[in-house]
Amino acid sequence: MQRTAMHIRTDLHTLESTALAATHSAALASRAWVGRHDKEAADGAATEAMRQALAGAAGRGTVVIGEGEKDEAPMLYNGEVVGDGGGPDFDIAVDPLEGTSFCAKNHPGAMATIAFAEPGTLWSPGPGFYMDKIVVPPQAKGVIDLDHPPEQTLKRVALALGKRVRDLRVVIMDKPRHQELIARVLRAGAAVHTPAEGDVGGSLEVLLPDGDADLLLGIGGTPEGVMTAAAVRALGGDMLGRLAPQREDEAAAIRAAGMSVDRVLTRDELVGGDALFAATGVSGGSLLSRPRESGGTVTAESLLISSGQVRRVTHTTFGSLPVARG
Repeated sequence: MQRTAMHIRTDLHTLESTALAATHSAALASRAWVGRHDKEAADGAATEAMRQALAGAAGRGTVVIGEGEKDEAPMLYNGEVVGDGGGPDFDIAVDPLEGTSFCAKNHPGAMATIAFAEPGTLWSPGPGFYMDKIVVPPQAKGVIDLDHPPEQTLKRVALALGKRVRDLRVVIMDKPRHQELIARVLRAGAAVHTPAEGDVGGSLEVLLPDGDADLLLGIGGTPEGVMTAAAVRALGGDMLGRLAPQREDEAAAIRAAGMSVDRVLTRDELVGGDALFAATGVSGGSLLSRPRESGGTVTAESLLISSGQVRRVTHTTFGSLPVARG
């Protein structure tokens, strides 16, 4: 029997606790590796903890897009099926540890992240690892175009937000590929925040009502792009993406798969149905605090975005933080 939209929304609602359990487990596991300068071990700990948490999910989840393949890192692999099969089917986009270098070097911004969506609604980038993106809040929906020069984008977004260009705060990752983009945005008069990595976190700063940014520009990972689109859709923001291969072998693989590097994907093509997004803090920062141990309990902070709502959830459990082993 075909499920109705109401059934699908109810299914996702019942999976909120599963998403939070997955990011919470991954965050506690990787917290043990904060400041140990071993991002592979941190990523591996987060991935295995998240896999174990998802194994008991009430349903059948399929990993449509996972993190790690482009870096040869541990990963929840594309096509992996999790859950006990006793509930709804759902798609998964996942990055068990967003900001591995932040975690390794004890810099703020690392977090465990996951997105769930209706089955068959998450876009799969195949062999495409990188994507050019624009993310804006709901007030600027419909005004963005990936083919516009950044100066025009800034003017259109500023007008939609009722601001001057000089008042805009733009997130662009600090990568060599973005040197010209950063320079042009600065010359146009906007302020630029340049994190070393973590474009999911940067997008959340754009989307959240209390966030500290107005738009995100530039090239980041495709897994992060799909997870970001889940949060964008849930909150009514806007996003555009286009594959942007960074090496010739990646471009060749995309061509061999019959995919286009010219096609611009809308928010609703990246995530074509109801979706939810969850994250738990690992190394602290403006979005989420790091897990802390006190008086025989561990406290962690999570973010749940679903059905137009943003909820901050505090988990307090008895015990102590995991210890790094290796």
